[in-house]
Amino acid sequence: MEQTSVDGKAPPALVRDAVLRNQLLSRRQKLRAAVPRAQTQKLARLLEEVDSALERMDAGTYGICETCHEPIENDRLMADPLSRNCLDHLSPGERRALERDLDLAFQVQRGLLPGTDRAIPGWNVAYCYEPAGPVSGDYCDLIALGEGMGIFMLGDVSGKGVAASMLMAQLHAIFRSLATMTRSVADLVSKANRIFCQGNPSSSFATLVCGHVDNDGNVELCNAGHCQPLHLTNGSATRIEATSFPLGLFADGEYPTQRVKLAKGESLVLYTDGLSESFDDSRRQYGVDRLATLLGQQIGLTPNELLALTLEDVKDFRGQTPQSDDLTIMILRREM
Repeated sequence: MEQTSVDGKAPPALVRDAVLRNQLLSRRQKLRAAVPRAQTQKLARLLEEVDSALERMDAGTYGICETCHEPIENDRLMADPLSRNCLDHLSPGERRALERDLDLAFQVQRGLLPGTDRAIPGWNVAYCYEPAGPVSGDYCDLIALGEGMGIFMLGDVSGKGVAASMLMAQLHAIFRSLATMTRSVADLVSKANRIFCQGNPSSSFATLVCGHVDNDGNVELCNAGHCQPLHLTNGSATRIEATSFPLGLFADGEYPTQRVKLAKGESLVLYTDGLSESFDDSRRQYGVDRLATLLGQQIGLTPNELLALTLEDVKDFRGQTPQSDDLTIMILRREM
């Protein structure tokens, strides 16, 4: 009998297996077409692996480590549906291959981050990007449009590890392809959401803050279910509430915006929950209140100085507790 959860929806493992089954069936069809032409042992072995994975699905043993008989990590299965073992029980060859893949993914992801040449005239922008592991599901980008205008994005893709990093790269490509074609933040986020929904499993989503700035200090801001940005002004930190829900939930969702105006010397602080939900040794959360109190009296500091102050404070707060989630911060200050 097909299993369902309390709310009538299929459990995440069944949704995952249905997605991977379709992928494997498609790959098997392509391999069967290629093997007679190529006549190579490598393709034949790969076809056997695909058939074996489908047989394990039918037997109900798919996604179980053949060594320890515990579930294999979800992001590992999504990245490689033929996986037979969890990360703790890889063969030496598999471990070396995984290390090479992770190193390449790390280099690719670093190449997607904003460079120093992407500055927006009249604005001073700084950011930090600290993955909890080799790769991150956090998203951070800055696009200069000319004439003192630009677009910034900071977000967090659901999940962790390689699977989340793949979705982060997809989100980056979507926004990059759309950003120069529209100056409306609401249209930009709505279009990106539709594309993101069409190309990903139903369980994937992303929270996001996207904004457009100009040389008069005007900011049009859309907060799609993300952490509250802080507007540092007049010796205080004002929170900016979310305007809509995360990307990836509903293809036809609307993403309204709100407008704020920054005076010269004022800053906008964006961050992921890897900052606000950091834990100390007693399992207390860092929280937005502490961040707002810390930065509210520091309006005169540059973005780099604000970053350094924040990272030092959250490190002191965590104490001996290791970083448990990806952490990204972006700070924009109006200079003119």
